[in-house]
Amino acid sequence: MATVSGQGTTYNLPNYHGELFSITPTETPFLSAIGGLNAAKRTTATEFEWQTVDRRASSANNVALEGAAAPTGVARSRSNVSNVVEIHHSAIEVSYTKLAARGNFSGANIAPQWDDLVADELALQTQAELESIAVDIEQSFLSGVYQKPANNSTARKTRGILSAVTTNVLANGGTGRAITPDILNAAFKAAFDNGAKLPQDRTVIMCGSAQKVALTKAYQVPALNAPTRDRSVGGVAVDSLVTDFGTFGVMLNRWMPADQIAVLDLSVCYPVFLEIPGKGLLFTEELARTGAARKFQLYGEIGLEYGPETNHALIKDLI
Repeated sequence: MATVSGQGTTYNLPNYHGELFSITPTETPFLSAIGGLNAAKRTTATEFEWQTVDRRASSANNVALEGAAAPTGVARSRSNVSNVVEIHHSAIEVSYTKLAARGNFSGANIAPQWDDLVADELALQTQAELESIAVDIEQSFLSGVYQKPANNSTARKTRGILSAVTTNVLANGGTGRAITPDILNAAFKAAFDNGAKLPQDRTVIMCGSAQKVALTKAYQVPALNAPTRDRSVGGVAVDSLVTDFGTFGVMLNRWMPADQIAVLDLSVCYPVFLEIPGKGLLFTEELARTGAARKFQLYGEIGLEYGPETNHALIKDLI
């Protein structure tokens, strides 16, 4: 199957008999767990920010003398963190003939089948492109490399959460090693020691397929007694893993780098949309007709708010 560039016609988008199966993965666990495309924050600028504040060091017996004058006043300054929305823009164009010729079939010369799907071509292609955009956003939210251009000669790029984490990073100098309970506990410890609250209902261990298998082996769970998916986080089914710092969900994400495991506090993560006046967040819009075809553009600007980066942890250099 090939991508059709330009206008879709009866020649490059032929119909076939039978049920239509999508064979390309479209799941977006991270995006779905933090609200998806329909439950996001909104901004009125291409750059958005949030704030962090810490507390002074506390100690036992931090006391004063009886009758002493009030001490010198103290206050805590705040810091800001920012990210940008990136533009997702694509188009769909289908000829009038293709829209009308739903009875054309290019497959085997057989009678109509009970499961024939002769769909509205525009609806089918729009759904396919929206699913692709969602996966693009999922990958940006995970692995996006921040870019805030000075002019319009380069595109804005949102910072993904994996590159945002800089404090609680457990690397091994590029030398691969297998995940162990000690390494995972070290990641939780680093986050905890740096102030992360690690809420058990919203903190997940996110990994790809290889590290999911490695985690099971590391915790010596027999294949026939593997954890069942008995709960969900943000609507996404997860397994549970018991650690020294609590019981946390393991969220399988095919878009995670194969050699990394992330500990993510989803309670501080949000999609942020730049709302286009009169249009909405992520929208489809028909363009002016210049021939015997209909053309639509799909458009949205979205970025990731990930809260304090110290709430998360990242384990690198795994095998």
